[in-house]
Amino acid sequence: QGFCFLLFLLFYRATMTGNLGMIILIRMDSRLYTPMYFFLSHLSFADVCFSSVVGPKMLSEFFAERKAISFLGCTLQQWFFGFFVAIECLLLASMAYDRYVAICNPLLYSVVMSHRLCIQLVVGPYAVGFLNTTTHTAAAFRLPFCGSNIINHFFCDMAPLLSLVCADTRINKLLVFIVVGAVLVTSSLTILISCFCILISILSIRSAHGRHRAFSTCSSHLSGVSILYGTLFIYLRPGAVFSLDLNKVVAVFYTAVIPMLNPLIYSLRNKEVKVAMWRTIARRKFFLKS
Repeated sequence: QGFCFLLFLLFYRATMTGNLGMIILIRMDSRLYTPMYFFLSHLSFADVCFSSVVGPKMLSEFFAERKAISFLGCTLQQWFFGFFVAIECLLLASMAYDRYVAICNPLLYSVVMSHRLCIQLVVGPYAVGFLNTTTHTAAAFRLPFCGSNIINHFFCDMAPLLSLVCADTRINKLLVFIVVGAVLVTSSLTILISCFCILISILSIRSAHGRHRAFSTCSSHLSGVSILYGTLFIYLRPGAVFSLDLNKVVAVFYTAVIPMLNPLIYSLRNKEVKVAMWRTIARRKFFLKS
């Protein structure tokens, strides 16, 4: 218990520090006022909220004798969990489209990625996330929970909740699979198509330096996408959607590890972010000396 508490506390603090630091850095440095970092700031915001839906409650229960959550609290935890997961997936798709335009149509980038389009590519994920989580959360919590009240999980995930229902849940399981699957498939197809077009564009560049520079602009994004979608598609396999032991293991990655890794991926592998960070630190030192 003590080791797990310290480990997940470290994960949560690293998540908060990294993502909030990324948001503050993007807001403070005017050179990062670009569509890519606009999407990245919202991704960091989603990671902060997503991690906070599960992290504090989980940490508070490590040493609690009675690990419990109210029915309303469980409902809200499941709703916000689904909301921010969908937002994160769709924001990654928006970022993939941004990288596609930047590499395949660099001369028209400022025209295509207008402020209005950027707003739409951010508002869209929030709207879809709201509809997604409201649909299957409302459908699940209207069912009779008249069996055991012990959740076989460390938070209110849909799979262990449906196992507590003393009614036919086949429609609910199908609804979760369709609604969540639609978000994952739509966003992953957008990312795959964008990456395919980017790859073709990179291979057509003659100079090795040009190819390396073009690939470096999207390598961080590909790393973040691979980690998130790798775990979520394992979670959504038809044969293992409601395998609770597997879900608990996979859930550790997408609730604690991935939100922590995203700021590291997008900062350590991004020259612009590192330069902006040192520039901000140097500016602060100057003000402190003055």
